[in-house]
Amino acid sequence: MIIKTEEDINGLKEIGRICGAIRDELVRRAVPGITTKELDEIAGAMFEKEGAVSAPKGEYDFPGYTCISVNEEVAHGIPGDRVIQEGDLVNIDVSGSKNGYFADTGISIVVGDGDEVLKKLCEVAKLAFEAGLKKAKPGSKKTGLGKVVHQTARNNGFTVITNLTGHGIGRTIHESPEYVYNYYEPSDSEILKEGMVIAFEPFISTDEEEVFEKGDGWTYITEESYVAQYEHTIILTKNGPIITTL
Repeated sequence: MIIKTEEDINGLKEIGRICGAIRDELVRRAVPGITTKELDEIAGAMFEKEGAVSAPKGEYDFPGYTCISVNEEVAHGIPGDRVIQEGDLVNIDVSGSKNGYFADTGISIVVGDGDEVLKKLCEVAKLAFEAGLKKAKPGSKKTGLGKVVHQTARNNGFTVITNLTGHGIGRTIHESPEYVYNYYEPSDSEILKEGMVIAFEPFISTDEEEVFEKGDGWTYITEESYVAQYEHTIILTKNGPIITTL
């Protein structure tokens, strides 16, 4: 989406605020003993209260209001009876729509007192996002974001997942640009445009560079790596990016 009006900006900010609030509440409630389904039901109640619609459920008939992935699960984890344990790596991904505008946000956390490597992994995902954000300028090459994400990962002893990417967003959950890579892709010559709206989401990995579908039709997993994500929806402007999902 390319924003055209103040109404566009306000609509994107409103659904961004809602998705960000749901993400933060689920992070707060992600404690040992709670199930991923119980967390998801909290999100469902919040979507309803705000007059918003879960994007996974509304757009794809996903079996949950949010995607909650634990440990070996990287993305699109289905909420269910899995009990969150002390030290688990949990990814909470929230996307939704209201009044025809969409937002997408996610964060990985370590529950309670966890492994230091996993904590660092989550920190580096945020650092990679922040590095990419500095490159998110109209007139710049889109793949410049991925280049600094990959550099940040490598500088900290990690790598990136190459087959999960960011994407355009705005009037639908996935739109042009189709891919915002987390590494330098020389064939990607697309230039970022004023008013472009993207979901920028580094996936930082301890080892493996690809995920595969687990067999349930939704969940992406690794064989023996841990992966942390950090995602926000941003509007590109000449005065700097606007993060709608803070």
